[in-house]
Amino acid sequence: MRAFVFPGQGSQKVGMGADLAAASGAAREVFEEVDEALSEGLSAIMREGPEDQLTLTENAQPAIMANSIATLRVLEREFGIVLAEKGDCVAGHSLGEYSALCAVGAFSLADTARLLKLRGRAMQAAVPVGEGAMCALLGADLDKARALADAAAQGEVCQVANDNDPGQVVLSGHKGAIERAVAMVKDHGIKRGVLLPVSAPFHCDLMRPAADAMAEALEKTAPGPFALPLYANVTAGEVSDPAQEQRLLVEQVTGRVRWRESVLAMRAAGVDGFVELGGKVLGPMIGRIDKEAPATSVITMADIEALAKEIG
Repeated sequence: MRAFVFPGQGSQKVGMGADLAAASGAAREVFEEVDEALSEGLSAIMREGPEDQLTLTENAQPAIMANSIATLRVLEREFGIVLAEKGDCVAGHSLGEYSALCAVGAFSLADTARLLKLRGRAMQAAVPVGEGAMCALLGADLDKARALADAAAQGEVCQVANDNDPGQVVLSGHKGAIERAVAMVKDHGIKRGVLLPVSAPFHCDLMRPAADAMAEALEKTAPGPFALPLYANVTAGEVSDPAQEQRLLVEQVTGRVRWRESVLAMRAAGVDGFVELGGKVLGPMIGRIDKEAPATSVITMADIEALAKEIG
């Protein structure tokens, strides 16, 4: 069994997708379609920057998705690799869940781009700049991270946002609480706490206004049927019902990304190979979650060719 997985925020970088677009008409079409859907030149920002524009949440989210889907389209159009035939399930990390849904036909490419643009804007607007923060805890498991979050909260929001792998958990919340958490890591047997360069505190209760905005958007643009089951971030379980997934996408805005548990659930279901499309973040993470799990990260044309030979 094979899972196709899609990266989330943090995997963006200036130049992303440029070589693929130069080498493939199928990739160029994706970037052009996203530009048209958003009525702006996102592909130029991806290709040339500036970096601070690409890093803006409202740009980073659709850009990362576009890069993943461009990679998939090259696989499908130029190498005849059909995801629904070669995969058994899909999953994505945070915004990557939208990329996964686009890949299996639940959303059109244009709708996915517009939803992610709105999601990015709504997340940014939910908390005034400077009031929220996030930190990565290195050498922390979920229990240690929860205990630290509870101790650091002191009446403010401080929650586990991402359970990424056995040694990395991310906290999100009010800036003061997150700074206290970083200062208290050693008291909780955690190796290190690092403040993250993010513009908003994602996946915590402070994102409630953004969740409301997405609920409204997803009423108008609801997911349709999808070709393969998806492992959802907030449940770490398999979903194949569009109405259920619509609810989970709203919950995902404030809920914890249960990536470690999602990978273990896919492994328990029989997945013995993971393919990350458009990034090199989840592949290494999967290797840390389960050393026996083969994971391939596909970014370049050479990567695509190698994968097509392997699974074609």
